[in-house]
Amino acid sequence: MSMSKPEDILNRIYDQALPEPADLEQALSWDKPQELERLFNFADTVRKEYCGDGIIPRGIIEFSNFCDKECSYCGLNKNNRKLGRYRMKAEEVLKSAGHLFSCGIRTVVLQSGEDPGSDVSWLAEMIKQIKSQFALSITLCVGERPFQDYRRWKDAGADRYLLKIETSDKELYRQMHPGMSFEQRIGCLDALRESGYQVGSGNIVGLPGQSRESLARDILFFKQNNFDMIGIGPFIAHQETRLAGQPKGQALLTLKVLALARIATRNAHLPATTALGSLGEDYRQEGLKCGANVLMPNFTPLPYRKLYEIYPDKKCVNEPVGACNFCMEQMAKQINRFIDYTKGDSLKFKGVTLNV
Repeated sequence: MSMSKPEDILNRIYDQALPEPADLEQALSWDKPQELERLFNFADTVRKEYCGDGIIPRGIIEFSNFCDKECSYCGLNKNNRKLGRYRMKAEEVLKSAGHLFSCGIRTVVLQSGEDPGSDVSWLAEMIKQIKSQFALSITLCVGERPFQDYRRWKDAGADRYLLKIETSDKELYRQMHPGMSFEQRIGCLDALRESGYQVGSGNIVGLPGQSRESLARDILFFKQNNFDMIGIGPFIAHQETRLAGQPKGQALLTLKVLALARIATRNAHLPATTALGSLGEDYRQEGLKCGANVLMPNFTPLPYRKLYEIYPDKKCVNEPVGACNFCMEQMAKQINRFIDYTKGDSLKFKGVTLNV
């Protein structure tokens, strides 16, 4: 692999319609302070030019932790018999949506496991109720569903859908997701786009067996698919999974993937994920300084929040609902940014020219 100067590599990643995997791999290997500073500053410049200084909050309501999948790292997997399962009632979801709306947030993320008991009509009605009572954009994150369900929810008023690929490496995907199909996942992403959603995906950094080449391919996958939103977080295995005890993903590597995704995709919405804040230290502010422009405050009611344990030591499971607003404002102020209380629709249709 040629050893180009960092600025030359970054300019190529930024300029090319599809970056060279070798350039991405080389950037992912950087560990010298001056290399990392150049990478993170470049990504922050791209973020500022394409997304501005606003940090968009999206309030999460985790309305069910039932799941019929067996993902090798997730605490919601169906084989976890120690987890108390729940499904929120419609009135509880509406109350939570009203609470986040009263806090000034204008996007609600309705999230669940891949719940075999989830009623397509119940969720469609919930979407209609939220839309009729509050001026909120609605993001769904409920996994793989029949294509007609996606269309039903879109017709009911849902705006966006988040379905993370987790890894674009087919063999690694198979290892991490027993009984699931990589091709089915891709088909669902295609169906969501065809149904008119703003579509989000994302990956996990630090999966056992994952290489720098694999991570570079993930970034290319994001670029090729022109996603509106991309969630990038570190690997943290739950103790009731096959991968329990495996080392957590490294914060620095996660930040490098985040920065390179910003440079390659330019104007996708990139959150500083809750997982990035759950590595013993809170690295979300570092994420915001190297490309991220979204935060995801949790509005799941406290009796349920601890039970949505996709990984251990999850950030913000004990704080009162709505307490995140103060934390977000403080975090933004410390880095000379501000909380942007708008709906934060896709930026993919805005033509902005960047000079770096």
